[in-house]
Amino acid sequence: RNLSEADGGVMEYTRRRHRFLGEYVHVDVSGEFSLFGKLTITAIYFAFWVFLMFPNWFLPIGRPGIALGGGLSMVVVRYVLLVLGHGPSFDAPKVIILEPLFLLFGLMLTTIYLEKMERGGLFDKLRDSLDDPVNWKRSAKIMLMSTIGSAAVMNDSVVLIFSGVVVDLCVRHKVANSLPYLLSLATTANTGSALTMTGNPQNILIVSLAYDDISWTEFLMNMVIPVTAASIINAVMLFLYYSGELFPGSSGFFECFGIIFSGNRTPEMLAQEHAYHARNVAKQTDVEEQSGGWSIWSKIQIVLITIFLICFAVGLDVCVTSICAGAILMVLAAWKRQHYDPKPQLIEYDAEGNALPPKKMYDMDGNEIEPEEEELVTESETTLTEVDYGLLMLFIGQFILIGSFDDTGVPQGFFSLAMGGCAEQMTSVPCVYWFVLVITILSNVASNVPVVQMLAATFPYATPYDWVQVAFSATIAGNLTMLGSAANMIVAFQAAKVGDRTFTSERHAPFGIPSTILSLYAGTFLLSTIHFAPECSAKLGECDEEA
Repeated sequence: RNLSEADGGVMEYTRRRHRFLGEYVHVDVSGEFSLFGKLTITAIYFAFWVFLMFPNWFLPIGRPGIALGGGLSMVVVRYVLLVLGHGPSFDAPKVIILEPLFLLFGLMLTTIYLEKMERGGLFDKLRDSLDDPVNWKRSAKIMLMSTIGSAAVMNDSVVLIFSGVVVDLCVRHKVANSLPYLLSLATTANTGSALTMTGNPQNILIVSLAYDDISWTEFLMNMVIPVTAASIINAVMLFLYYSGELFPGSSGFFECFGIIFSGNRTPEMLAQEHAYHARNVAKQTDVEEQSGGWSIWSKIQIVLITIFLICFAVGLDVCVTSICAGAILMVLAAWKRQHYDPKPQLIEYDAEGNALPPKKMYDMDGNEIEPEEEELVTESETTLTEVDYGLLMLFIGQFILIGSFDDTGVPQGFFSLAMGGCAEQMTSVPCVYWFVLVITILSNVASNVPVVQMLAATFPYATPYDWVQVAFSATIAGNLTMLGSAANMIVAFQAAKVGDRTFTSERHAPFGIPSTILSLYAGTFLLSTIHFAPECSAKLGECDEEA
């Protein structure tokens, strides 16, 4: 709505809250920097970029501490440059994008409570469903779970929870090479997260920084076809590249497809199935006794997840929805622990296993001292401590670092130089194929979240279709190298914690590079051919002019 100058100028209603027009739109102040100021800010940014890429080279501070230190250093240096006349003032709070922080917190809270609320509950049933005596089916189940889970509750959360599960399955089945299964988890977590705006941090940031509003449903509709194609390509290449592990005893391409579609078995596969069933015969009775079906808590979780996704689909604010879901689960878990779960009994036993009577204490007069009531254990002391607050600190520090670097105009100059004649038509064919290559390389060199923030400063009025292309390419690019996405690093780290160190950069690259290039360009072609996002800005009135 238009307001008078006395009432505060032009305002608009966006994402269900009032916001001043241009709050997240980059304002070019590069002309106010001297050459010394630009060089200083650039040097600081790249110095901390090196620290973030190699956090253990100097001091064991960790990436969150490095990013936050870099952001604070940038604030101090910008003030010194302002006093010396080498640069403009720096509004640090303005460059901290709040929506991604709120949504990350809400999704982490929701995911943690879904996992921790009940032993043998919803998440444990999902873990058990991944097991299968047939290697390729086990890999396919991991890929399907990872794709759907990442689209719903963010890829980093999915790989954090299921990396250890995948390694445990590999140990249980005594596989010779666990890499295909870890790749099944990591690559599909990245690919599946491109499906929705809540699938990964860069998509959340894109929707927050886009000049025109992009709804959760609109984002999903545009991504269904390219993400499906990329997932199929990734799965087929994984089955072919690791056919020796996933299809033991098979002799070629056509036999593998015969095994998948006709149910054939090689002698080696039959031997594996027989060993699996023989191993589980003794456990079957115990499992049946322990399994009580779906408990009331699991059913409540399913209802909440369904409502959670429906709220996303109908266009409710994703930040508020995710935080509310986490808060409801927190209250439910606290009530369950206090009124439903059995109380822990602290019973001591002697050397022969006999229970000892509780110890009694007496005062100086021989009167028995009544034991104090046990203090209630709160959520702040238990589950809430598992929220990754360091990740939020990492993003805050990165926002400040990149926001200050964007003010210098250096990233904008680099993009203009890299795109050349395609700078004004970056998502039109054939420029779009060069554009996604630039995004892919930068996402693996500088990480995808900083690249997205720099693009928002370079192209502040980009159309929704432009941003959808950026979201797809920046996400799929995470599969190019192991350092390309946080999900890959989490899988490698979690697997190493339980003794599996097969997921390395050298072993990832032979599969990751060709698979990513094929998936990226096939998806880009489909997205440029079939998309529903407008190629114009409705807020700038461009769509009215085209009509």
